[in-house]
Amino acid sequence: MKIYNTLSKKIENFVPKDKNNVKMYTCGPTVYDYAHIGNLRTYIFEDVFEKTLIYLGYKVNRVMNITDVGHLTSDADTGEDKMEKGAIRENKSVLEIAEKYTESFFEDLKKLNIKKPNIVSKASDNIDQYIKIIEKLIVDDYAYISNGNIYFDISKASNYYQLSNQKDLMVGARDDVEEDKNKRNPFDFVLWFTSSKFDNHSLKWDSPWGEGYPGWHIECSGICLKHFGEYVDVHCGAVDNVFPHHSNEIAQSEAYLGHQWCNYWVHGEFLTDKSGKMSKSKGEFLTLNLLISKGFNPLAYRYFCLGSHYRKQLEFTYESLETAQKAYLKLLQKVKNLSEVGNVDREAFDLYKDKFKSALRDDLNTSNALTVLYEVLNEKKLSDKTKKSLILDFDQVLSLNLNQNNDLEINSEIKELIELRETYKNNKQYDKADKIRETLLLKNIVIKDTKDGPIIENKEWLTWNIYYIYQLLY
Repeated sequence: MKIYNTLSKKIENFVPKDKNNVKMYTCGPTVYDYAHIGNLRTYIFEDVFEKTLIYLGYKVNRVMNITDVGHLTSDADTGEDKMEKGAIRENKSVLEIAEKYTESFFEDLKKLNIKKPNIVSKASDNIDQYIKIIEKLIVDDYAYISNGNIYFDISKASNYYQLSNQKDLMVGARDDVEEDKNKRNPFDFVLWFTSSKFDNHSLKWDSPWGEGYPGWHIECSGICLKHFGEYVDVHCGAVDNVFPHHSNEIAQSEAYLGHQWCNYWVHGEFLTDKSGKMSKSKGEFLTLNLLISKGFNPLAYRYFCLGSHYRKQLEFTYESLETAQKAYLKLLQKVKNLSEVGNVDREAFDLYKDKFKSALRDDLNTSNALTVLYEVLNEKKLSDKTKKSLILDFDQVLSLNLNQNNDLEINSEIKELIELRETYKNNKQYDKADKIRETLLLKNIVIKDTKDGPIIENKEWLTWNIYYIYQLLY
């Protein structure tokens, strides 16, 4: 396996410390709102990475945090508290907000066939671990107390900017950075708050320094160290985690341990739209459920992401997603049409499997991996049985449900309603056509009209093009 390492700025051979046993940590969500599809692109890439390692023969233990305390709207130590902001917005407690959006997050992962990590740990469940680390950092003179808060002194971290190549910035150079007079250096960061502008913070715990709550950065270090010990093989996240979050994680973890902590840092690029990086701060943002409500299959979005390299920015438009969905539906139909009769050509199977592995080994080149899949589909010399066996083998990583049961339950009543609706539409009796659409919706059948004809979905959001619908009907 070769992977791009943000730490070294080059593609490297991936070599875990313990032979084929991989310790993988991936930064989880701050659960104050729904995940947007840009967030979900990162989790898709991490899912592909984990499944690729498993496919190549590694054993992977993956840990992910759930941030339910301590994350401010600036990734530094400024701005509003994200969890408090969500609680005020919805007139709920912070814990109620955390529970609601944690559940929503995992529902999104399920719809996208993203494997749940082996261990998921809430930030609020690990307070003793953070205190233990902070106490040692103070004793070793990496951290200091100022006005009741505990800060990490970045001047003590000799390689603080190694991961990011970030240069020291003057406070005030960015609009979202407010000067904290308690800090020795402008970019020292908070390990523990006891005195802040959030004196009425909902979640507080007793500590040796007074009642307070942890800073965001110590949470990932604490959870990772708790579950993996002194070493983790690979740490993943989006590129906006590189600085300051992951830079701060390295600084505090290696100061605590006294040695290098993580050998590989792997980051996924942004999903963008025409206005730039997607974020929740823009007001209305794109969620997976919004895409579903517009007639898109969640796995069409996964397919869309797989078509691009994880280290390249990917621009989202509804037109590009529609193109991806059509290609995905066509792929499903081609796989469905493959016969189960005959034998698997083992020599050809091994040849194409090696080509698929080679694409994934090459820094997770999912675009080339999909190309291999289509080569298999289009190779006339391969039997259907060999093609299907290969494609289902590939789907261990792609996770596109290529072996799903494709038959929609369209009984005679549903068929008559669909036909009647088409008649009303052709006669421009749109009110009556809309009433039939509503009737079908109650039966878990959703009809979306497109320029290429109607699309039908069932309750599992399996979407079909008009060609396949007419096959079912007639």
